[in-house]
Amino acid sequence: MVVVALMVLAAFVIGYSKTALGGLAVISVAIFASVMPAKESTAAILTLLIVGDVVACWHYRRDADWSLIRRLLPAVLPGLVLGTLFLRAVDDTGLRRSIGAVLLVLVLLQIWVKSRSTGATTTHHHPVAAVTAGTAAGFATMTANAAGSVMALYLSASGIDKRRFIGTNAWFFLIVNLSKLPFSIGLGLMHWGNVGRAALLAPAIVLGGILGHATISRISQARFDVAVLVASAGAALALIVR
Repeated sequence: MVVVALMVLAAFVIGYSKTALGGLAVISVAIFASVMPAKESTAAILTLLIVGDVVACWHYRRDADWSLIRRLLPAVLPGLVLGTLFLRAVDDTGLRRSIGAVLLVLVLLQIWVKSRSTGATTTHHHPVAAVTAGTAAGFATMTANAAGSVMALYLSASGIDKRRFIGTNAWFFLIVNLSKLPFSIGLGLMHWGNVGRAALLAPAIVLGGILGHATISRISQARFDVAVLVASAGAALALIVR
């Protein structure tokens, strides 16, 4: 009964995070990793994330910045391949902590950049920044479902408003998470039980998505930017100590 309650909570948080603060999804990742074997949990949570992506894309269907998405996507596939290879060879705990440490460094770097800038930066326009962010997102999402913070930091640097931020994030991750399915199947982690679980937990995801969408309209842009950084830092620390 406790396990079921935790899974419902995780599903609700996924829905909320997808329509409000993406970095919070790592809480759900941690919950599933605590009630299931770590590698098996990556596939189990993937099906829920895809449901959450669909909910978020419906709420923000007209808000995506496709130029940013097109800039990132080509580098995601190499990241997914690297993540798949690491899943086969690297210890889960060490890998999660390494990803968390990198994300924490990125958060601190973003805080430093914002403290020295009066507006949006142009860093995200540089091809190297897009390749780095795309590859890191692919790697982090394949190994630990933790790419939300990478994407949040990249979008934060672009200075786009909160609706475009969430809409771009939603469509990007719907594409990426669907692309992960063949890799999870190839690793033998994905099975029909995950699909059935996602269907049962879908109402909690939808409810969380509705609440997140209602909440975000009441948050100012300045508070949203701060919340993104706080959520990203929390995600990084959760990966390090988990």
